[in-house]
Amino acid sequence: MSRFFFPLSGVVLLTLSAAAGQNNAPPQLQPRPTSPATSSTAGTDRQITLDVQVTDKAGAPVRGLQQQDFIVLDDKQAKPIQSFHAVDGSSSDAPVEIVLVMDAVNASFDAVTYERSELKKFLLQNGGKLAQPVSLVVFSDNGTKIQEDSSRDGNALASLYDQYETGLRFLNRSQGFYGAAERLDMSIKTLMSLISHEEKQPGRKLMIWFSPGWPLLSGPNIQLSDKGEREIFNSIVAASTGLRQARITVYSIDPKGPEEAGSIRASYYEEFLKGVTSASHVWPADLGLQVLVVQSGGRVFNSSNDLTSAIANCVSDANAFYTISFDGAKPDHADEYHALQIKIDKPGTTARTRTGYYAEP
Repeated sequence: MSRFFFPLSGVVLLTLSAAAGQNNAPPQLQPRPTSPATSSTAGTDRQITLDVQVTDKAGAPVRGLQQQDFIVLDDKQAKPIQSFHAVDGSSSDAPVEIVLVMDAVNASFDAVTYERSELKKFLLQNGGKLAQPVSLVVFSDNGTKIQEDSSRDGNALASLYDQYETGLRFLNRSQGFYGAAERLDMSIKTLMSLISHEEKQPGRKLMIWFSPGWPLLSGPNIQLSDKGEREIFNSIVAASTGLRQARITVYSIDPKGPEEAGSIRASYYEEFLKGVTSASHVWPADLGLQVLVVQSGGRVFNSSNDLTSAIANCVSDANAFYTISFDGAKPDHADEYHALQIKIDKPGTTARTRTGYYAEP
């Protein structure tokens, strides 16, 4: 393993404006309006690849399924499966990388400190022998830095992590709307930078964010210009497409989950899980961390402070999954959204994968 970190740069700019006379008041939470569904046409040779987790009623992975057990629905229309591969982590050579992202921008200093101790527990368990290659990312006010090479040596990773100090945050929740907007902008830039980096790496990636989430910035105090709506929609399309093409599944772990468990803040992101079909229906919350997590096929952990167990639950998705592909739809226009669903012809099973994609003509 060579030097530990190198800087990354961002590529996304969000244009947001606060309602006049609000004096930086925190935005009010409100449900998003329902947008109309988008229709699709016949398929084309554009390939869509999905990594699918299949579990039983107890949440255990289901192995041994065959292609005929899967049905792919694209906007509720069945699509022929073009390729199928069952991956078993205990015997497969299919590469799966674990990317651990330490968020020192959106989490409090105490939470970041706790994250560090819990992450080290994960790295050092089993004598530091990791089942999958792991890389570390530190997202702080000083910039986003990523480990240059992944490693299965947990002892070496823990030692290297000790050499990096995240420093104190200067963007905090007391700074109102504009501080929150800046944190959201930084978060999206970092995500897009990581996508750009990971798309060059082979195989599937499980990207785990230790964060309470990014500011959602949606409600009656938020106003968007037409240009701002278009920029946010373009960012949504870029993030969704980039995550899919790089084969990244995102997970989020809130280090202080029990403090907000059961609150509206902990579940508000669920109002924005439905895919956005046009710029006129966007909210900044459509770019929320937990929203992107669910849409990528990942999981949200926000009710426990046992980070080590939460990490293990995320990483277990690398042990057994299925990779399938089909020909994407021929759209009527650019960035046409298509909802996805996987059905399994086995009672008591549940499939989890991406919830949609944006088709290009």
